[in-house]
Amino acid sequence: MPGDAVRAPPCPHARGGEKIVVTTVPPVRVAAVPSAHPYVAAVTDPEHVRLLVDPPPPGAPAGQWWPPQVLLPAWLRENAADFDLVHVHFGIESYRPDELVETVAMLRSLGRPLVYTVHDLENPQLTDQTAHRASVAVLAAAADALIALTDTAAAEVHGLTGRTPEVIAHPTLLDDGVRPVGTRHDAVRIGVHLRDLRPNIDGVGTTATLVRAIADLRSQGARVEGVVRLNENVRDAEAAASIDLLARDTDGIRVERGPRLDDDELAAWLADLDACLLPYRHGTQSGWAELCHDLAVPVIGTRIGHIAAQHPAHFHTFGLGDPVSLARAILDATDPASSIPGSPQRAAEVDRRRQDRTAERDAVRAAHLDLYRAVLSTEAAA
Repeated sequence: MPGDAVRAPPCPHARGGEKIVVTTVPPVRVAAVPSAHPYVAAVTDPEHVRLLVDPPPPGAPAGQWWPPQVLLPAWLRENAADFDLVHVHFGIESYRPDELVETVAMLRSLGRPLVYTVHDLENPQLTDQTAHRASVAVLAAAADALIALTDTAAAEVHGLTGRTPEVIAHPTLLDDGVRPVGTRHDAVRIGVHLRDLRPNIDGVGTTATLVRAIADLRSQGARVEGVVRLNENVRDAEAAASIDLLARDTDGIRVERGPRLDDDELAAWLADLDACLLPYRHGTQSGWAELCHDLAVPVIGTRIGHIAAQHPAHFHTFGLGDPVSLARAILDATDPASSIPGSPQRAAEVDRRRQDRTAERDAVRAAHLDLYRAVLSTEAAA
């Protein structure tokens, strides 16, 4: 069974010249879908788990892992000697549900376990969720082990599939280096990043609600401003034009357009906020909520999916199209001193969370390793 190196204890009656036997067990070899993803790296024990490199799709540019070749029965059959189990995270929208049935059948014939982390009960890249839900059902029914990131998501998975996943929290995706704490500014700054306006982002509705909430707060004398950021290249040019129109000549609101921010730039942008507004119309979990938690930036969002369950003490709810609820959430989120960018309180909170999250990441990696060993042990005994 794959695992770590085990040192056999010395016999209490052994003579001085006798050798201690050391048995080295190879690491668990995981074909992750995908392998090259920050979340997958974060949950992987680097000493006891080895991730296979993503097989490049034919004709795809360098670095592109989708459509994931690991889910193709032919790839599984030809590479079965190179992996111990398959762990699916993202990318199932690349294949139809009936194609995934064939994937599962091939894994069964090869005697290779399937682990499935249900990140997306609703796929953020899709509008119609019918095929995606069917694909989730196929994998959830066949998986040797299921993982969910929150108790509430696990309960929904159970309600849909009759199976109860193991709950393993989303770990930090940041390294152990210095983290930005932001810089002080005159007004309370509420930011929303609409990215490229993918299907699960309601850029127009969120911006309209923010514009009215900021106007209401400023009319009451509050020193507050809103920042709406979009990538240069967006999927919905008409929505981007509407967002510009909503913010045009609006006191206290500005729109930023620029290149896609890299990881360090995004962390610095978020750290300058007093609170981050999430713009989702549907979804399940949010990596952005995790990053904001790492940076001690309060999160404001609607109660879609299970984002509120990720860090409930630091999540503030509003209703899309309800500026009164958003204004209230802004006041609640920005009340503690630790929410002020550049303050000693923010810096202290960021450092405290860094220590907590580093310990949590170690526990998350250990939980994954234990689960891998358990399914492999069960497979070996079958």
